[in-house]
Amino acid sequence: MQVPLDISFRHVEPSEEIKNAIRERAAKLEEFFDRITSCKVIVEAPHHHHRAGNDYLVRIRIAVPRREISVDRGPGLHQAHPDLHVTIRDAFDEARRQLQDYVREMRGDVKSRETPPHGRILRFFPQDGYGFIAAPDGREIYFHANSLIDTSLDQLEVGDEVRFAEEEGEQGPQATAVRLVGRHHHFVG
Repeated sequence: MQVPLDISFRHVEPSEEIKNAIRERAAKLEEFFDRITSCKVIVEAPHHHHRAGNDYLVRIRIAVPRREISVDRGPGLHQAHPDLHVTIRDAFDEARRQLQDYVREMRGDVKSRETPPHGRILRFFPQDGYGFIAAPDGREIYFHANSLIDTSLDQLEVGDEVRFAEEEGEQGPQATAVRLVGRHHHFVG
């Protein structure tokens, strides 16, 4: 990296153990792609729960030629875990996936068509026939049961990863053609 790794903590007591875990994961990213110019990692506990512990948020910003890779892993976004090590692992796994996509694009291995947006089921209301998807950028996207492909609301679980098409609805963004990723369901009826 041209700029040294920048690690900061907000509402979390800094520890060498956590810093070392972040350094190791950042070094692995650099082994994968040696043209990373900078990497900033912010570890924070956005909510203080005295009885239940903290859910952690990890933000990673990686500068590469002509782009910034941005990852936010935390509550309401991707099923945060109260274990900081798990949240760091998940954040760096997502950063690696984005970096791999970037490398493929740089090599020309990726077709120019855009990948459908993805997110996770945030909450849903089977009795009312609708729910919400947490998009990677933090937005909540509405979806209706009729938008589901090869599954039904009864088969969904909070945290399921989905791909979807997005369009502007009467009251904001809404998802169409919602399809589960990784779990295959055969919807009957």
